[in-house]
Amino acid sequence: MELILKKDVQNLGFKDDIVTVKNGYGRNYLIPQGFAQLATASAKKVLAENLKQRAHKEAKIIADAKATADALKALEIKIAAKAGGEKLFGSITNIDIVEALEKAGQTIERKFITSGIVKRTGKYSATVRLHRDVIVELPYEIVAEKA
Repeated sequence: MELILKKDVQNLGFKDDIVTVKNGYGRNYLIPQGFAQLATASAKKVLAENLKQRAHKEAKIIADAKATADALKALEIKIAAKAGGEKLFGSITNIDIVEALEKAGQTIERKFITSGIVKRTGKYSATVRLHRDVIVELPYEIVAEKA
């Protein structure tokens, strides 16, 4: 079954992509949830026209994303957490990374950051997807809080 995605779907594709999925997944989940529509001939023509009109706007969005990516690369993020030796009391997740970025003056939504759950001090990196074409590795360090 061919579908046109209306929204970004994790592990499937981005908005306005034409994807092929199994019939049940498309009929029972993607279409009822509003994530996709059937890729009929007329829908494909409308999509092509919309993509042509959006190409100019897309260039500006990519330029903004690249500027944000350069700003993120210049940041040095240190997250202080309670720790006993190297082991943390609790864990560091995307929420903590977002808070550290906001303190540094960058606002990025939590869903665009991919990092594992960290339970030890040290240096790590997270992946930030600012645009489908602009993905940045964000290094950060977790240090123990000083009492």
